[in-house]
Amino acid sequence: MSATRVLVLNSGSSSVKYQLLDMRDSSRLAVGLVERIGEETSRLRHTPLSGGGETREWTGPIADHEAALKAVSAELAKDGLGLDSPELAAIGHRVVHGGKHFTEPTVIDDAVLAEIERLIPVAPLHNPANLTGIRTARQLRPDLPQVAVFDTAFHTTMPESAARYAIDVETADRHRIRRYGFHGTSHAYVSRATARLLGKAPEDVNVIVLHLGNGASASAVRGGRCVDTSMGLTPLEGLVMGTRSGDMDPAVIFHLTRVGGMSIEEIDTLLNKKSGLIGLCGDNDMREIRRRIDEGDERAQLAFDIYIHRLKKYIGAYYAVLGTVDAVAFTAGVGENAAPVREAAMAGLEQLGLVVDAELNAVRADEPRLISPAGARVAVAVVPTDEELEIATQTYALVEENA
Repeated sequence: MSATRVLVLNSGSSSVKYQLLDMRDSSRLAVGLVERIGEETSRLRHTPLSGGGETREWTGPIADHEAALKAVSAELAKDGLGLDSPELAAIGHRVVHGGKHFTEPTVIDDAVLAEIERLIPVAPLHNPANLTGIRTARQLRPDLPQVAVFDTAFHTTMPESAARYAIDVETADRHRIRRYGFHGTSHAYVSRATARLLGKAPEDVNVIVLHLGNGASASAVRGGRCVDTSMGLTPLEGLVMGTRSGDMDPAVIFHLTRVGGMSIEEIDTLLNKKSGLIGLCGDNDMREIRRRIDEGDERAQLAFDIYIHRLKKYIGAYYAVLGTVDAVAFTAGVGENAAPVREAAMAGLEQLGLVVDAELNAVRADEPRLISPAGARVAVAVVPTDEELEIATQTYALVEENA
């Protein structure tokens, strides 16, 4: 294929994140963000990365996603990288929810769009925005292959014993209730990168991946295939997160309705936006929480302890699920940058072969690295995630395959 560039689009309800990559060497040519779409104060921030260009920022009204993508195209064109370039091979779209149907990257056609739309009830916050971005991009470049890469796809290899909830089967099937998992592109990328770090093939490695950002999830990956993950029907289940509660007795919802008089909408807002770290201590930035702990703040300390306790429970559970663990990999904003979180999560797990070297853990670097001491039975790693590269790689591979 002569065209080697892939534009990666991540369309939110009022934003579009984008990266343009050259798949000959996986280099980034440009990155950017359009935010506050639909407002008078919309902002576009564009950074060309080839040729040493400087960041350009523009503020003004951007009415909708079509206007946003046209503005992105105009910025790319200034650097000779426009959407009309013959070197553009495809556009890869991040789609949050693919349900059971989409197990791998998929070339988008009308039938694929209809299925993504059919999944809106299980992803009401994300799939509509993803669809808007796809439809707009198809209008701008109807001749170009467009590929959907699904957050849920990597987790579709889970056995039914892990994916199903213990509720009436007919009810679950009728309403598509099961564990789907999210952050799949990150878990896929990090599990493979961890295998490379160990000098092994993915199929020869069992990895526990800890994607710790404002949203957080864990996965158990056996031989390159996900066998369990912490997020469920929605991204609310699992670990303690920045604003989400994670695991909780479902009867709390009934209690808040019957005793607290709260509506379903109020409870939804509570559990998704006012819980987790921010609900426990008023902050969801781990740096600020650690600063407060250093100053003796007891609420911040308790929030941190709850966060770590839940994290350890999942590490232990996934160790049991896998039976043999070759590595534990920390990734995403907190996982890559918060050394105290990594240290605390591993503390007391020495009998499982999990040990962190304090000096290695304190090092900050952009490359994958081991933070366990030489000779450790289980490797502990920090592996920066790269979801955009993963989307571009999967997109380009599929387009080349179909060429």
